[in-house]
Amino acid sequence: MPDAHTPAHGEVFGGVDTHTDTHHAAALDHIGRLLGDAKFPATPGGCAQLLGWLTRFGPIAKIGVEGTGSYGKQLAISLRQNGIQVREVSRPDRRTRRSHGKSDVIDAINAARAVISDDKTATPKTADGPIESIRVLRIARGGAVKARTAARNELTNLITTAPAEIRETLRGKQT
Repeated sequence: MPDAHTPAHGEVFGGVDTHTDTHHAAALDHIGRLLGDAKFPATPGGCAQLLGWLTRFGPIAKIGVEGTGSYGKQLAISLRQNGIQVREVSRPDRRTRRSHGKSDVIDAINAARAVISDDKTATPKTADGPIESIRVLRIARGGAVKARTAARNELTNLITTAPAEIRETLRGKQT
């Protein structure tokens, strides 16, 4: 029986390069050979298509997804809801991209290889529960504080450039 780090024969590893409108997926076998690659829409239906496509190659061991906190967030949630182990994969650094090339296919294959070797991967945040609620509240508060500051600065500028008689009646009243 293989240990926890040795991929089992027949297992499929997926990798996904995520974007705003599309996700490019690659399927690799347990020793890293490319079984196929395809592009899917970044929609709930596209996520289901991607999962269906990957399962045609065999039982899925893990899927590495780039950007599980942004472009790949919905995909990661969908995969987890279907019982798939998802790993956050770091985007390759600029030096690696320059030396090995950059394409959606290459990035998807590299994401799959990263999960096979468990190199530079992490468990993605679940984006639910109290921590997510606090994050959303902090974002909303930050936006409100910025809007208040912008409005205050705009009023100050309008008062500064207003005619003298208006400026004198409004001086000190912008709080």
